[in-house]
Amino acid sequence: MRKDMMDILACPVCKGPLILTATKEDGDEVIEGSLHCPKCNETYPISDSIPNLLPPDLRRAMEANKAG
Repeated sequence: MRKDMMDILACPVCKGPLILTATKEDGDEVIEGSLHCPKCNETYPISDSIPNLLPPDLRRAMEANKAG
């Protein structure tokens, strides 16, 4: 995910601003990390440069299906 995408990204639940935490970067590209919404207290993962901005219930159901 390019860091300049932060200008257009918003929380899928409340449409509030997101806070980026990058744990692995390559220049202006975030490879691994997370996006956090302080208003909803939800965190959305970034993996392989792709932010997973599914609403929390859908994201948890998807993760449960992967594990099972």
